[in-house]
Amino acid sequence: MTIKRIGVLTSGGDAPGMNAAIRSVVRCAIHYKLEVMGIFRGYAGLINEELKLLDHRSVSNIINRGGTILKTARSEEFMTEQGQRNAVEIIRKNEIDGLIVIGGDGTYRGGIALSKKWGIPCIGVPGTIDNDLNGTDATIGSDTAVNTALDAIDKIRDTATSMERIFVVEVMGRDSGFIALQVALAGGVEDALIPERNFDFNNLCQDIVEGNLRGKVSWIIVTAEGKARGEDIAKKISEMTTLETRVVVLGHIQRGGSPTAQDRILASRLGAEAVELLIKGYSAKALGVISDEVNIVDLEYAVAKKEFKQDRLYQLIKLLL
Repeated sequence: MTIKRIGVLTSGGDAPGMNAAIRSVVRCAIHYKLEVMGIFRGYAGLINEELKLLDHRSVSNIINRGGTILKTARSEEFMTEQGQRNAVEIIRKNEIDGLIVIGGDGTYRGGIALSKKWGIPCIGVPGTIDNDLNGTDATIGSDTAVNTALDAIDKIRDTATSMERIFVVEVMGRDSGFIALQVALAGGVEDALIPERNFDFNNLCQDIVEGNLRGKVSWIIVTAEGKARGEDIAKKISEMTTLETRVVVLGHIQRGGSPTAQDRILASRLGAEAVELLIKGYSAKALGVISDEVNIVDLEYAVAKKEFKQDRLYQLIKLLL
C-alpha cells in the first residue's frame, strides 16, 4: 500500500519530549511529501474526529516544550469493540494510511488492536517516563523525569541536613521502580522502596535508630508510588523511631518541564524512523534504541513485562552510604 497521509497521536500520560517526536514525525513526513493529520487527545480524539492537518510551521518552536501540543487522554470507549470500530471509520473517512502512536503500554495496546484486528498500519514510539517498555534502553521522557526528581531531592537534602530531619520522597512509578532507583543512586539517598523488590520495614527503622545514635541526623528515603505512599511510610517511621519525619510527594511535577538533550535527540531520531517504517510497509512495530542503535520490535513484545535489573543498583545504593 502506498502511504500518502499518516496520522500521529499522543496517548496516556504525557512525557517530556513528546513534542520533539511530533515535530520529527511532521517534518520527516513532509520531506517525503506525505500529509500529516494531527489527532488530538489520543484515541478519544480519534473517535471524536478531533483532527487537523499539520504543516511545517505547525511544529515550529516546540522541540523545547514539555507536554504535547496534541494533548493526551485515556479512552475507555476505545477499549470496546464499538469504540475501535468508530475509530477505524474515522481513519478511513479521513484517508489516513497509517498511524504513529506515541506513548506507553496502553498506547501500544491500542496500536496492536488497530493493526492486528483492523488492518491499520501502526508504528509505536516510546513516550513514557517509567522506561518500562521492552526493546529500548530508554523511553522518551524518562531522562527528563529522573533529572526533575533529582533536582528536587538535591534541594530536599539541603533542608534535611539543616533541620536534621528524615524525609520520605514519593516519586512516580505505579508498576516500575525505575525513577525511584535512578534518583536514589544519583541523589545519594539512604534507601529506596520499589514495586520489584521486597522491603523489610523493621530493618529500615533499625538502621535509622542506629544511625541516629552514631550522630547521623538526616535521612532521605525514596518510595515509588506503586510500592507505598510516602505519607504511610513517614507515619510508620515516626511511630517506630520517635524521630521527626516529613513527606514530599513530587507527583506530576515529574511529567513537566523542558526535555533534556537526551530526550530531544531520542524523540527526533525515533519520530523520523517511524515515518520511514510506515513508508517501507511496516506495521505493528515499536521503535527503540539499544546501545545507541535504532531497534525495531513487535508491539506485543514491547508491552510484555520488562525485566528490570534492579538488584545491583539497589546494592550499590546501600554500599555507597
